[in-house]
Amino acid sequence: MIRRILSNVFETTVQNEGVVHHKPFTKTETIPFEWLTNVAPCFPVKSSNISILNGPHQFYDVLLRYSETASERITLASLYFGNGKLEKEIVERIMSNINFKEKKMNVNILLDYTRGSRYSDNSRTALLPLLKQNSENCRISLYHTPVLRGVLKKVLPHRWNELLGLQHMKLYIFDDTLLISGANLSNDYFTNRQDRYFLIKDKKICNFYSGLIQRVQMFSFAMDSNNNINLNSKWQVSPFEGDKKRFVEEAGELVDSYLLEAKEEQNSHKTEGNDTWIFPLVQMGQLGVEQDALVTEKLMRKAPSNSKLKIATGYFNLTQDYMNNLIHNTEADCDILMAHPKANGFLGAKGIAGDIPYAYCLIAQKFKKKFKKFGQEERISLIEYLRDGWTYHGKGLWYYPPNAKYPCLTLIGSPNFGERSVKRDLETQLAILTENEELQRKMHEECQSLYKFGLPMEENRAVPKWVHGFVYIFRTYF
Repeated sequence: MIRRILSNVFETTVQNEGVVHHKPFTKTETIPFEWLTNVAPCFPVKSSNISILNGPHQFYDVLLRYSETASERITLASLYFGNGKLEKEIVERIMSNINFKEKKMNVNILLDYTRGSRYSDNSRTALLPLLKQNSENCRISLYHTPVLRGVLKKVLPHRWNELLGLQHMKLYIFDDTLLISGANLSNDYFTNRQDRYFLIKDKKICNFYSGLIQRVQMFSFAMDSNNNINLNSKWQVSPFEGDKKRFVEEAGELVDSYLLEAKEEQNSHKTEGNDTWIFPLVQMGQLGVEQDALVTEKLMRKAPSNSKLKIATGYFNLTQDYMNNLIHNTEADCDILMAHPKANGFLGAKGIAGDIPYAYCLIAQKFKKKFKKFGQEERISLIEYLRDGWTYHGKGLWYYPPNAKYPCLTLIGSPNFGERSVKRDLETQLAILTENEELQRKMHEECQSLYKFGLPMEENRAVPKWVHGFVYIFRTYF
């Protein structure tokens, strides 16, 4: 029911873009985005409350500092939590936080079940000390995809079972400050793995995401201080046993109703008098939640002539809808940044995983052949990030209005714009729209800092023959 309402609202907005709750935007380049107020909650903020971090060291420093000084809440949502020295320091900072020790602060952590449980020394064992110190104020949850069940759950080994669906959101909340990124909580992301990171000080957006995480925790497994896991006491349906349809419908309804309530509540307030607006977008394809993909597709499709789209992805595997829109519908110039095989985190992995970078290369090569076939090679370019000693994991989108020097909109968060981001994983990102020139300049500088390591894609790179068959069969899984 709720999902149909959200879908109908979006379709109505597409057909009649004048139907909006408010018209807060005042400039030529931002007014075309008024339709966003009909499809997502709108959070007006001051541009001065948004900071853009440059790299993994800053990311890690912020995590450490805020873990030690937060006074009321810490909420962490990630694919997994590493078990090395740097990760243990985060745990120690939280444990030494006087507010946590005195049970004045709540800690909520959401991870993926399969990735977080991989091998015996894993995310669960790394975080266990928090529960042992203060289980009353600490809640650790693990989301389990409803697709991994039955024979597949019994026979699929570690790594392979992760192909079916993951908790992939990357949200780090400390009191009323949100750090949103595509980066996970592990060593490489703190040292030499490039991603993107926005630090936003705003109570309402933090409340929204804290509430969203709590909704997902309701249908996830809860971990106790003995490292046992059980269903939430208020949730009756297992994700991998019993009625799959019931789990999907009830979990999807829980998220959809939350998004609809947040949109109606937030957008009932006037948003004038601000220079920047934030729209949280959520995608949980396996649960029927498709808000982010609908918005992203429209952003691509509606970009006008003389505008520019800068799109970044750690793993190039754009959906068919996204590719078709970039080739046939959008009129914008489009530069797509992706990882060079040497900057792909899978390179050097054991077994088949070590050749996965070439699977992404093959998909990119096929995409280039397709847009060249339609005479779009002057408008679309593919660029590979290559930096000595670094891997690349950044993703997002920057929209430059026609003939503009700076972007007025960016997407920042966890989706890679690929098949699994849309169809399999739990994802979220922010659409940040601003009329503030200083923030626009900073967004441009961030974009440039990534693209400066870009090289034109090597069109004729050799790809192992077996990869062709692998991509044909498994493309929607990675």
